[in-house]
Amino acid sequence: MTDIAIRVENLSKQYRIGGPQARYKTLRESIVGAVMGPVHRLRSAFSKSEIRNSKSEIIWALKDVSFEVKRGEVVGIIGRNGAGKTTLLKLLSRITEPTEGYAEIHGRVGSLLEVGTGFHPELTGRENIYLNGAILGMKKAEIERKFDEIVAFAEIEKFMDTPVKRYSSGMYVRLAFAVAAHLEPEILLVDEVLAVGDAAFQKKCLGKMGDVAREGRTVLFVSHNMVAVKSLCRRAIWLDEGRIVEAGEAVQVVQDYLQQGTLSLQEQVWENPVTAPGNEKVRIHSARISRLAQDTGEQISVETPIQLEFEFWNYVPDAILNLTMHLFTIEGTYVLAVGSDAKPRHQGLVRGVVKIPPHFLNDGIYTVTLQIVRDMSSTLCLHPDILVFEVHDSTRTGSWFGKWPGVVRPKFEWRTEDVAENGSIHERSQ
Repeated sequence: MTDIAIRVENLSKQYRIGGPQARYKTLRESIVGAVMGPVHRLRSAFSKSEIRNSKSEIIWALKDVSFEVKRGEVVGIIGRNGAGKTTLLKLLSRITEPTEGYAEIHGRVGSLLEVGTGFHPELTGRENIYLNGAILGMKKAEIERKFDEIVAFAEIEKFMDTPVKRYSSGMYVRLAFAVAAHLEPEILLVDEVLAVGDAAFQKKCLGKMGDVAREGRTVLFVSHNMVAVKSLCRRAIWLDEGRIVEAGEAVQVVQDYLQQGTLSLQEQVWENPVTAPGNEKVRIHSARISRLAQDTGEQISVETPIQLEFEFWNYVPDAILNLTMHLFTIEGTYVLAVGSDAKPRHQGLVRGVVKIPPHFLNDGIYTVTLQIVRDMSSTLCLHPDILVFEVHDSTRTGSWFGKWPGVVRPKFEWRTEDVAENGSIHERSQ
């Protein structure tokens, strides 16, 4: 029996952007098309309109990706948004077919790629557990043996007989991860869906993945949390623009990735709602950081007050929406989350502004994740790394130039006094 769990050879995936969109035809349209086909072909011989309309752009989401993962290995997949990480996991899960190359999978695969992937919205949580187990090839007795453990981990006992279409995004993630981790797949594929959960649940999930790894199962872990990647994974693969930049020891790959990725991203604007990040409910228009200090310097220092401004198009009339800004260090340490008030919003452009005071953040590089939430429970849009900025040290004096510890650096009021042996305060002239 081979010790290779996953073998990928020259795996590539091509997508076509623009051009005519294919769609399913009705029976009537098919019959009319067959009858009128000769006429259309005759017209096309005298017209170049079809050539003009067929123009489209071809992109490679993955290109010539090759690697091997041994049984029992935990391998991290890192890279910026759009690097091809999710496409890779979808190909390995056989959700989509590769354009070129192939992947060999030796073992039963469990996937946690997107919120609700593999769940039927009309079925209850209980029914979806059995459905997922059956898809994995498990017998009913095996699923029943794990059922109570799954429910306890997900912490949604009261809602097990409720259709999952009524679950919040957090409940979806809890149940989806519990199912994926407990139904004993030999290979576990985990994408960056844990960002939807709260901090306590993320910690719980990372602990469970550590248990899975110690049990000798194979894990491919996609994450922007570099601390988690370094602690869980011995090896890491860095993807950029669909190609492998580096593969090797996780600590070294993460270090190289962070050093390369320290470029500032203080503003992003999407002018066209059609191509902007989001969905049919909301789409992001812009995100930017501005300095509120009086001086004209370009750097943000620990003494600089800053403002973060976000704009998005709302397509749901009178929906109760709020924005949440999640702030991380470049290593993936969670610094804080700040949410706006939840209010009914009209259709159209919505702006949210949050200010970070001076003498709060320590020097270092930070990334911002934007979350748009409906009814204080359902995530409509989550955009990691929408902004990246660096805070510089402008207050260091003396001969010590080490990194100030901690992720925050508040300037609290101190009073120091010289105390005499009798308890009195020495007066010191200035």
